[in-house]
Amino acid sequence: MRQINDCFNKVKKDCLKFITSQETTKDKFKNKDKMIRSFLIPVSFWIAKKANKKKPLIIGLAGGQGSGKTTISSILTLILKKYFMLNVFKFSIDDFYKTRKDRKLLSKNKHPLLMTRGVPGTHDIDLMLKLFKKVKSKKFKGLEVPKFNKAIDDRCKKGLWYKLKSKPDVIIFEGWCVGAKAQKNKQLEKPINSLERVYDQGIKWRSHVNNQLKTKYKILFKQLDGLLYLKAKNFSILRQWRLKQERKLWVQTKNKKNLKIMSSGDVINFMQTYQRITQQMFKDAVKSSSIIMYLNSNHQIQTVKFKR
Repeated sequence: MRQINDCFNKVKKDCLKFITSQETTKDKFKNKDKMIRSFLIPVSFWIAKKANKKKPLIIGLAGGQGSGKTTISSILTLILKKYFMLNVFKFSIDDFYKTRKDRKLLSKNKHPLLMTRGVPGTHDIDLMLKLFKKVKSKKFKGLEVPKFNKAIDDRCKKGLWYKLKSKPDVIIFEGWCVGAKAQKNKQLEKPINSLERVYDQGIKWRSHVNNQLKTKYKILFKQLDGLLYLKAKNFSILRQWRLKQERKLWVQTKNKKNLKIMSSGDVINFMQTYQRITQQMFKDAVKSSSIIMYLNSNHQIQTVKFKR
């Protein structure tokens, strides 16, 4: 307990400063101290204990749309750097979305729904595997990591990419489908929402997405040394949180020219592409995760379960 308090006193100011930067006048975080002290500091101790200076510890952080992955991974990074003095690199699977040009090609060759970023098959897996290979190399020389701009729905120019100059002790790899597993072919037959029923009558889109999980994504997720999962109560609450996230993006973006911010209807349609895998992860990720953070309906961490 004393260690927890020491850590809290050291990181509190920086963590609260970051949380404030994520708030808008309408959306304020509640119980900030409790979130940091009771939940995120113990998770940081768990990560730090597993860290090995010889090779990077790769931790996945998954959770549905709008569940708080970016906020939580950012606070964990702050604590691990400030208190444990670890070199931490955090990145999102979202930054590895294929370019609009590549997705356009994919939508022509495979299925029109693959123009919409998000599902397995719309990320550049080879680029991610190269990143993991390079950071594990004994002759690490630094590397550039892509950055994706959701407001324009395209990859940023290379000059804006993240620069990783020194070998990290810990990598936090966050994303909504990180650690997701494929379904059985039989499960794909019945559509689960109107998007699948209307736009994927031949099951071509969901079969392609599922095959990606069986193959390339399975290889990618084998790189993980542990998985943290943010468990929301249900899909409809994630939809509410995602709508709030889109409103926040509009408020926080200063240059609104060329913005591709979604309307409420767009968000609901967009989330239908995520629904199948998200609902499957409610079952699978609870079994396969190292740590589960259960979220209540107020978007707060209610309990944390350490499994291994």
